[in-house]
Amino acid sequence: MKNEIYLKKFSCEVDFEYFFKLVSNKEIMVMNYGRVFTLEEAKKYYEKVLSSNGKHKDLGQFKVFEAITNNFIGLGAIVANEEVTEAEIEYLLLPDYWGKGYGSSIAETLISMAEGIKSIKKVTATADPNNVGSKKILLKNGFVSSKVYEIDDGSLAEMFNKTINDIN
Repeated sequence: MKNEIYLKKFSCEVDFEYFFKLVSNKEIMVMNYGRVFTLEEAKKYYEKVLSSNGKHKDLGQFKVFEAITNNFIGLGAIVANEEVTEAEIEYLLLPDYWGKGYGSSIAETLISMAEGIKSIKKVTATADPNNVGSKKILLKNGFVSSKVYEIDDGSLAEMFNKTINDIN
């Protein structure tokens, strides 16, 4: 059974509480960024989220809710390059929702959103090479691993790609 979710854009200061619930969670952030955000860092980053979310109606960072309960469960993001020919997807889930299929539902929703923007030809995603769950989600959704590389803090990241809206 597919987990039903819905997304709503982060759109105002009131939504910051949802954002901070994720970026201050050690289990989530150590795996994704190496550490949690301080309150000040989170506020600065969230200002950028709100600014970016106002630029394109179909792109940005979204709160993710479980449809049956309306509970906030995580974040989904789709961010495009300037030409809107390539987009990166990202998803973060609260630990209580790990391993239950919600990551797959978010990824499928974000890919569908990207496919709805005909100028986007390629979707990318980045994961920690040790994050087996995230890699499984991406591979199941047609992504291909393209490279493993070292990031600023010395840890490794793995880049995944998927071609969409291909006319050929």
